Amino acid sequence: MSLKDILGKHNFKFKKRFGQNFITDPGILNKIVSSGEINSEDIVVEIGPGAGTLTKAIAQEAKLVIAIEIDKDLMPILADNLLDFNNIRVIEGDALKINLDQLVEEITGEQKPYKIVANLPYYITSPLVMHFLESEFNIQRIVIMVQKEVAQRFTGEPGTKDYGALTVSLNYYSKPKIAFFVSRNVFTPKPDVDSAVVDLEIRKEPPYQVNNINILRKLIKAAFNQRRKTLTNALKVLNIEKAIIAQILEDTKIDPKRRGETLTLEEFVKVANKLSAII
Repeated sequence: MSLKDILGKHNFKFKKRFGQNFITDPGILNKIVSSGEINSEDIVVEIGPGAGTLTKAIAQEAKLVIAIEIDKDLMPILADNLLDFNNIRVIEGDALKINLDQLVEEITGEQKPYKIVANLPYYITSPLVMHFLESEFNIQRIVIMVQKEVAQRFTGEPGTKDYGALTVSLNYYSKPKIAFFVSRNVFTPKPDVDSAVVDLEIRKEPPYQVNNINILRKLIKAAFNQRRKTLTNALKVLNIEKAIIAQILEDTKIDPKRRGETLTLEEFVKVANKLSAII
C-alpha cells in the first residue's frame, strides 16, 4: 500500500504546526540509514516518525527502534504501517519533554547507548538538537534531515555567514558534517526548501577543558548577539569592566578588534576559562 493510500485510509490531514513533510523515496531512506552506520546491535531513537517510512528502513537494520511521535492522529497510521515489525516501539509524546536515557532503560531494561535518526520538523531542529546535546544523554550519534541552510550553519567555518553560536556549540559536543543534500521533490507534501542530512558524531570527551560550561554559553551568546561588533564591544553585555576584558584578550593573544564571529571554539574556551576566575 502506498503512502498516499495509507494516509487516505485514515483520512489524515497534514498539520503545518508540526512541520510534517514525509519522505517516500526508498533510495533516500536507505542513504539516511547508511549514514548512521546502523547495525543489528544498535538501538535507534527516531524523532517524528510521521507515517513510518523511515522507521521501517531503520528497523530493517537495527536491533530496536523507539519512535517518538507528537501527533496523536498518526498513531493509528503507524500501527497499521509498522504491523509487520516486532522490533519497533512507538511512543506518543513530545521529544523535548522526554528523558531519552530513562525511556531507553524502561524499554530495554538496561542503560545503553543509542543513536538518533530523524527527519526533523524544520521549526524545531536547533532547539531539539541542543536539548539532546546539553542534556548529555547517552547518545552515540545523531543523523538528521534538516533544512539545507541549517545544515550549512551546523558546519560553518569561523568568519563566514554560516558560522554562529549554534556552530560553536555543536562543535563542543560533536563532530558535525553534511552527509548529503536532498531535493525538496522527494517529500510529501513538497516543502519550499531543499534539505540535507547531517551526521553528528558525539564526542566522548569535550575537545578542550572547560572550567564552567555556563560561562562558555554566555560568552558565545554575547559574541554572536552583536556579531558585527568587535569582541571588546560585544562583551560589554557581560557587565565586566572594559580593562578586564582587554587584559583577558591580551592574555589569550586575541586581537580585541576581532569580531566574535571569527573566533574558533578553542579561542572561546580560552576566554571563558579566564572569565570563570572572575565571575
